[in-house]
Amino acid sequence: MMDERRNARPTSPRSAPQGARRVPGAAGGPRPGKGRAARARGMRIGRPQMRQQVITLGALGILTLFAGRLVMIQVVDPDDLATQALQSRLATTTVTTERADIVDRNGEVLATSVSRYHVFVNQTKIADFKRVENGETVAEGRSTPPRSSRPSWTWTRTSLAASLVGDDTFVYLAKYVTPETWDLINDEKITGIEAEAVSERVYPNGDLAGNIVGFVGGVDDKQGVNWGLAGIEKSQEETLLGTDGSYTYERGGNGTAIPTGEFDETPAEPGQDVVLTIDRDIQYYAQNRLEEALDETGATHGFITVQDPTTGEILAMADSGTVDPNDPGATDGSSRTSRAIEDVFEPGSTAKAITMAAAIEEGVITPTSRFEVPYKYTTSNGQEFKDSHEHGLEKFTAAGILTESSNTGTVMIGEKLTEEQRYEYLTKFGFGTATGVGMPVESAGLLANWDDWDGRTKYAVLYGQGVAVTALQTTQVYQTLANGGERLSPTLIKGYRNEDGTITDAEASEPVRVVSEDTADQVMLMLEDVTEGGTGTLAQVDGYRVAGKTGTAQAVGSDGKLGSIVASFVGVAPADDPAVVVSVSLFDPQTSIYGGVVAAPVFSDVTAFALQTLRVAPSGEAEEPVPDHLGVTRDPYGTSARPRSDRHAGGRRGTHRRSDPRR
Repeated sequence: MMDERRNARPTSPRSAPQGARRVPGAAGGPRPGKGRAARARGMRIGRPQMRQQVITLGALGILTLFAGRLVMIQVVDPDDLATQALQSRLATTTVTTERADIVDRNGEVLATSVSRYHVFVNQTKIADFKRVENGETVAEGRSTPPRSSRPSWTWTRTSLAASLVGDDTFVYLAKYVTPETWDLINDEKITGIEAEAVSERVYPNGDLAGNIVGFVGGVDDKQGVNWGLAGIEKSQEETLLGTDGSYTYERGGNGTAIPTGEFDETPAEPGQDVVLTIDRDIQYYAQNRLEEALDETGATHGFITVQDPTTGEILAMADSGTVDPNDPGATDGSSRTSRAIEDVFEPGSTAKAITMAAAIEEGVITPTSRFEVPYKYTTSNGQEFKDSHEHGLEKFTAAGILTESSNTGTVMIGEKLTEEQRYEYLTKFGFGTATGVGMPVESAGLLANWDDWDGRTKYAVLYGQGVAVTALQTTQVYQTLANGGERLSPTLIKGYRNEDGTITDAEASEPVRVVSEDTADQVMLMLEDVTEGGTGTLAQVDGYRVAGKTGTAQAVGSDGKLGSIVASFVGVAPADDPAVVVSVSLFDPQTSIYGGVVAAPVFSDVTAFALQTLRVAPSGEAEEPVPDHLGVTRDPYGTSARPRSDRHAGGRRGTHRRSDPRR
């Protein structure tokens, strides 16, 4: 029985048959549940062989990729890859040159570049600051340059302290400091105060020829001011700057050059000095005499030009109120360029020389052709013209009409020319076209085509109205006559000076035949009569024969309307061997509106100075004059008229009589 009961009892864990599994959670042994349930949900024990295969395949793939890349580098395309690697190590630095000089015809410097320094501070490097009693912060030791070195922008204790204190790593203290001043500052050995080298454009003669030379502007961090904004500085920009160079070097990882690495250099080509035709002394005198003329006459502004008629070279071109290129901002914008080639006005009676030359060239008159000239004259289309001063019927020669500057007589002569011929000669003498003198801006003037002229303009152009020109265009008319009838383009550029000091001449313009030499000579003799006994006697120059013409005309005023008065005189000296052509134009003079009164004396002074500067010999014996009024000297006031052949050579000729200079 006991054995049966023993056999009937549940088997104890301890007495479980060998090899039997325990059930997790069961009393006295493992109980069934979690492990079996997990296996029932599909979880299996990992296989390490599979992981090993994946890792092996991945490693083989990477090695294959590296091997393929290695084949590409060493076998397939090694040169290209080597080039790319080299390019990544190369650095290029630009090499610039200083802007070249502008000099006058004698080599006198008008514009040059000088070395300067921009002084700056790294505020984080300034050490050992302290607060002083008045609240200012200054550096220990010497924080300002020696008193003797202080430039015009003097550092004050307060302003310097304010610039030194802070967290900025770069703050300018002063710009364009001279090398001498920077040396004194640098000697102080103040940690954090450094400088960068720049170039500054300077004009040692101040406003002398400022309207021609121009000025520069625009700041480059490395080179300072470096491009032209006006005048020759602008028109000759490429020549003055030259061509930048460069050098390329191979650098290492820290940015330093590799001594045995690649190095390639393209040398910079320095600019050429521009040699102007201007004579500094003549320019100086013309500018100063012009300013004196404004004071004497009350004129608002004016121009003076001096030209060599045989070369076209401009020896002086003065504008009143000329800009100082060192400080262009101090001058009104309208005066920062050359108004002598930009402002236009009616030439007035100075243009009558064109009518005379055209009529003689076309064979419709000679200098001795006679006319009965009234005070008022009415043309066939009903237009009435009159002279500046009332007079009775005068019996003038063509030369007398020019000498007395008669408007009505000039119209009578001009009627013999067709309208197309009148236009043709105006254009041949240079009206309506820019001269190409070499400046960046120049006016062509105003000249309508002949078939667009109205009933009055077609006559008014004969004596310088109905057309607008620049002062230089007016000068060009007399250059043509003084040069035997050949017009030369005026120029301000004489040549270009190289580094070795040699000068390459500028390309000369081709002369344009306007009238024959014979015609030019006849008109020149007629113009000489103007200064001997006509309206231009105040233009005479001691020792020299002078030919020229007075003018009074109109220009557009500040209100935009025609009405501003222009009094002018244009002349040639010596008349027998021309060396200079000088024109003077004064706007709105208050003492007189007539060119023979206000402009002619200025012409005389400037011409005399120019002839002396150029060392021109005095004139020779005077030629036989052209009769202006029945073969005798015209004397409108009835004083000691005598035959014109009595004029003497040299000295101040013609002083035995003078006509009315107010025309």
